[in-house]
Amino acid sequence: MQLFVNDLTVMDFSYLCPERGMVGESWIVDVILSGDLNEESMVLDFGKVKKQLKQLIDEYIDHKLLVPVEHQYSRVKHDEKSDRVKVDFIRPDGKSIHLNCPAEAYAFVYSPNVTMPSVSDYLKDVIATHLPENVAGLELNLRAEVINTPYYHYTHGLKKHDGNCQRIAHGHRSKVVVFENQQESTKWQQYWADRWCDIYIGSTEDIVDIGETVFSLPDDDATQHYVFAYESSQGRFELAIPKAESEMLDTDTTVECLAQYMADEHKRLQSNSDFKVLAYEGVGKGAIAFA
Repeated sequence: MQLFVNDLTVMDFSYLCPERGMVGESWIVDVILSGDLNEESMVLDFGKVKKQLKQLIDEYIDHKLLVPVEHQYSRVKHDEKSDRVKVDFIRPDGKSIHLNCPAEAYAFVYSPNVTMPSVSDYLKDVIATHLPENVAGLELNLRAEVINTPYYHYTHGLKKHDGNCQRIAHGHRSKVVVFENQQESTKWQQYWADRWCDIYIGSTEDIVDIGETVFSLPDDDATQHYVFAYESSQGRFELAIPKAESEMLDTDTTVECLAQYMADEHKRLQSNSDFKVLAYEGVGKGAIAFA
């Protein structure tokens, strides 16, 4: 007997990619459980599937940075005394990425690349240890939202957030809808899809001198990187990322602030028009701003 739950949850996370850098992503999770019926004549109660499996997926993937441990660029150093982990992703041509964060900010995927199959295998290993004995099989279908209009991948961190959004490197795959003078504009939507393709969006108030972090970069590399650090309830977060793959805001980087930033940018570029921006944060949620 099989039990299925579609749209169990959405995982919002970022991952390290040798070609693209730090990539924000949002994947929808479907699950199929196989096994014998229990004493309640069920494979597993739907309420338990939705609550327990979603909780595990959120705990192990959601709002984390996924690191492909077996890729040649990856260097991972655990500090067991402080429960912190330093990650160096040594991409060539000054595009290396460096992090020093609490261990809970990462998910370590033992594969050369972060892909839907490698993440599915990672999750199945985690979930299998929490299933009752009558459940013999587990299938996970990870999929991206079908978006027929322009979209972008972005990563950020929200130091003022009480929950997991405070992690300095988590992200989303997001569409954007722009109206110019009450008419939807594919041109402006494509503008943001191009401008924010695989982008890290940082806040200027989080920029620090590299000497305030554990990072040690060659002078040439240091000038090509933004260096961020902040303290929040989960601990201290540090990140060095190429300037060429980043954009800076003078505000926080909540979706509300991003939506207003985009609307204001449109007004700056086309002052004689009125704009409405629907900025999404992953799947099915976001903010609306006007300018």
